[in-house]
Amino acid sequence: MTETVETPPEEQQRRRRFTLPSAYTILFALIVLMAIATWLIPAGDYDTDDAGSPVPGTYHEVDPSPQRIVVDSLTAPINGLYGIEDDTGNISFYNSGVLFGAIDVALFIIVIGGFLGVIMRTGAIQAGIGRMVARLRGREKWMIPLLMGVFALGGTTYGMAEESLAFYALVITVMVAAGYDTLTAAAILLLGCGIGVIGSTINPFATGIASGFAGIPISQGFLLRLAILVVSLGVGIWFVMRYAGKVKADPSRSMVYDLKADNDTRFQLSEADAPETMTGRHKVILVLFALAFGVMMYGVIPWQDMGIGLPVLGWWFPEMTASFLLFAILIGLIGKMRESELTESFVAGARDLLGVALIIGIARGITVVMNNGQITDTVLHWAELALGDVGTTAFSIVMYTLFLPLSFLIPSSSGLATVAMPIMVPLAGFVGVPQELVVTAYQSANGLMNLFIPTSAVVMGGLAIARVPYGRYLRWVWPLLIALAAISVLMLTLGAALA
Repeated sequence: MTETVETPPEEQQRRRRFTLPSAYTILFALIVLMAIATWLIPAGDYDTDDAGSPVPGTYHEVDPSPQRIVVDSLTAPINGLYGIEDDTGNISFYNSGVLFGAIDVALFIIVIGGFLGVIMRTGAIQAGIGRMVARLRGREKWMIPLLMGVFALGGTTYGMAEESLAFYALVITVMVAAGYDTLTAAAILLLGCGIGVIGSTINPFATGIASGFAGIPISQGFLLRLAILVVSLGVGIWFVMRYAGKVKADPSRSMVYDLKADNDTRFQLSEADAPETMTGRHKVILVLFALAFGVMMYGVIPWQDMGIGLPVLGWWFPEMTASFLLFAILIGLIGKMRESELTESFVAGARDLLGVALIIGIARGITVVMNNGQITDTVLHWAELALGDVGTTAFSIVMYTLFLPLSFLIPSSSGLATVAMPIMVPLAGFVGVPQELVVTAYQSANGLMNLFIPTSAVVMGGLAIARVPYGRYLRWVWPLLIALAAISVLMLTLGAALA
């Protein structure tokens, strides 16, 4: 007789649990759906002005150009990267009168990854944060605003996210020893970096890519994004410090109080937790690290248009890519890396962001299919009719609200920017909303969603390290999420009113 083996309950639960497909799968499925849509949606076109932008009210239907479901879906990401024409002469990507692909953006991302790989290999960032932690021992209360400010700086400048996971053990150990809990430590890192991304000022992965696809320099909208960063960070610091103070005064008020005994043992402070000593070489490397982003900003700002008599470099992605490559080499040399160590660090860092570069190509394929099927302008026309004379302020709020569910569907900031900007920027132009406001709405909504969505490796990984259950984190953080959303909407409304 055959014996029946029962599946353990935890195994049954694991099998039943639904997991959202990866961004690659979602984006490629959208390409196929768009190819099918070219057979169903009427083809249409807008007249364009001298800059290549669509003119409101000039939409007209044209002969249909349905896409081949299999062949064109497979070639779309490739055409999206190269920005070429297909065999029928359709333009793969067209923005402000300029035909180009996403290969320049993808290469920029890969080189940024190599640059970050080199800087992390030198240990300068780790040493800088470690020194701050060491100096503030005994005054751990002030570690909360200072460390959140440092991590927010990383988020706003280069989209610091996965890199923060390396600091969890150190920060948790110090905060637990000071009488706080692991949620306080996790919040310092998770909210610090995340709020920085919400208020991305020069983040190349969010602001840079979105600005590129919007056809504007990364400097446009800088002041509004800076205001979102400062106000949001202030509210976030107050929220974390308020909770930390309650836990310090009464440990039983901790959200993870039932785990306290185990966590206190697990995260005991030891000599092994001592931060790396910061050297003079580390200081020079950190200066170069900051200078790399400063040079990028200077290179793309049109100083003459601002009435400032500084030389205009007129940089775009090729020049910015070359600049980060140069700084990676300089940092490697100052860090006394051997040639093999420098190249290995660069390649390892580039490898970490290769997936992001591929996402850009796949996401661009959606635009390729829509443009070649000539349904992009039809979708714009429908949106124009739906919104009507909604006004700049209302449109800004609608934009932000729309980007929230899109960010859940496509959590990758690069992928979302590549998909959304070709549609949203012309639509915003119809109602007189500046392109930089579209960029700000996209990045603030995407940054907010990535503070709590379960598909985020940073959220789930950081909470796992800190041993904070996901449900408890949500119960604790939801008031702050509402406040951050309100701040973004208020700033977008103000930006629209002043436009």
